[in-house]
Amino acid sequence: MTEPVVVTDNSTVILHYDLTLEDGTAADSTRVNDKPAKMVLGDGSLTVNFESCLKGLKVGDKKKFTLPPDDVFGMPNPDNIYHVDRTKFGAEIELKEGAIVGFAQPDGSDLPGIIRTIAGHSVTVDFNHPLAGETLIFNVEVLDIVD
Repeated sequence: MTEPVVVTDNSTVILHYDLTLEDGTAADSTRVNDKPAKMVLGDGSLTVNFESCLKGLKVGDKKKFTLPPDDVFGMPNPDNIYHVDRTKFGAEIELKEGAIVGFAQPDGSDLPGIIRTIAGHSVTVDFNHPLAGETLIFNVEVLDIVD
């Protein structure tokens, strides 16, 4: 009888996750569109503590864990908040607080920014991740492990 494959340091893990804030508010879920996430441990894209929560799990295992901001999206960085003149926005863009606006980067990609405040001709745009500063609760289900 062979031992079941478990998540280790260099595993590629296919999983579903449900992500909630401490107050129970749903923040994200791969189940909404039935598109599981693929995560590669050891590639530098995940924090050490996040990876350690997955290690040892087997296909079919479910686990709930809570991670502080530094182990997920970090703390908001005040250097990622900009004041932009209202005239820099195209007429087709409806400016309202809470709106997410894409800003074209030199490489052609878009960088999303959240409109925080509008005061006269000044628009405050926050380029921090929307979940920066949040403690997050993960409910994961391992669907496959590729070593």
